[in-house]
Amino acid sequence: MIFLLLLGVPCGLAHLYLWKRLVRDTTTTPRGRRLGTAAIAAMFVVLLAGLVGGRLLGTTLGSVLAWPGYLWLAMTLYLTLLLAVLEVPRAVLNRLWRRAQVPAPVTVPAEPDAAPVEEPAAGPVDTSRRLFIARSLAVAGGLAATGVVGYGATQALGGPVVKRVPITLGKLSPALNGFRIAVVSDIHLGPLLGRSHTERIVTTINGLDADLVAIVGDLVDGSVEELGEAAAPLRDLVSRDGSFFVTGNHEYYSGFQTWLTELSRLGVHPLRNERLTIARGGASFDLAGVNDVTGKAQGDGPDMERALAGRDTSTPVVMLAHQPVQAVQAAKLGVDLQLSGHTHGGQMWPFNYAVTLQQPVVSGLAEVDGMPVYVSNGAGFWGPPVRVGAPPDVTVVELRTA
Repeated sequence: MIFLLLLGVPCGLAHLYLWKRLVRDTTTTPRGRRLGTAAIAAMFVVLLAGLVGGRLLGTTLGSVLAWPGYLWLAMTLYLTLLLAVLEVPRAVLNRLWRRAQVPAPVTVPAEPDAAPVEEPAAGPVDTSRRLFIARSLAVAGGLAATGVVGYGATQALGGPVVKRVPITLGKLSPALNGFRIAVVSDIHLGPLLGRSHTERIVTTINGLDADLVAIVGDLVDGSVEELGEAAAPLRDLVSRDGSFFVTGNHEYYSGFQTWLTELSRLGVHPLRNERLTIARGGASFDLAGVNDVTGKAQGDGPDMERALAGRDTSTPVVMLAHQPVQAVQAAKLGVDLQLSGHTHGGQMWPFNYAVTLQQPVVSGLAEVDGMPVYVSNGAGFWGPPVRVGAPPDVTVVELRTA
């Protein structure tokens, strides 16, 4: 119910605005207005069904509702934004037309011995131009929104971009110079993304010649019973030092305990507020992982102090944590590098600006209190199968000596 209120209320207001601009302002007959109103109402119902279908009906039946519902959610966003921007030329054009409609004044005789009085000539107001402007801008907004959503869908459903990011760690031994960590996050297996999505990501990672694979949360949106087969290709991941996983917030909506067992069975090792040593050529660094902050509500929250307790501080430590906001504590505890996801890079512009209100880093490499933090855009998507300005990625983080 909270989820529906948070998203359903603004979506309802957006649909009211769309009705005004796409139906009320563009129709001239009662029948046309009724049909337009019914269409807007039906699409709002489709959107709500898509939002709750996957949660209530499971991934198979839920996907039938999710595809049209989430695509229309993206259309609602960009159609509303574009029509709002077009309010300016709409107001200007209507004002210019009103001025052009004002007829020349006529001279009306006044009382005897008084000066003549000028009054505007009376005449019917022509609304055809206003209707033309409203319809033209509605078509322009619709075409532009369709183009943006179509482009965003090709980005979201296409293969992930491979990024290569060198990061210098002052404590890193020369023997570990060039150590490669394949970072992937936010795969989001669920109603819209299945086994073929996992296979494509595994193939991409296996082509990177990685020393280690780090999956930093939000792997699934559903139970093991529903999505176990979709996740199965993870057993084929190849790296020299293994594959590791930390929970994201969506694991706690999907039965995290059974997923941790399943991932261990697939050869992906969960790091649960713990660390291990990665050794190579007599040198080493620590790899630590903490649970997501959402786990607090289920008694499975992060414990960074426990993960770092008793470590040799002369060697670097790389922290896996789903949310970038956890970097604030990591920096205080002397972590050398944090790898995160969660933000999707904003996924659909302009949400990247909203993400900055909650997270210190939205995408890419940055610093939090002097500590480097790398945030992946993620390899999947949540909600609409659309990415605008934040293509999916898999990143090779290459550790380098100072």
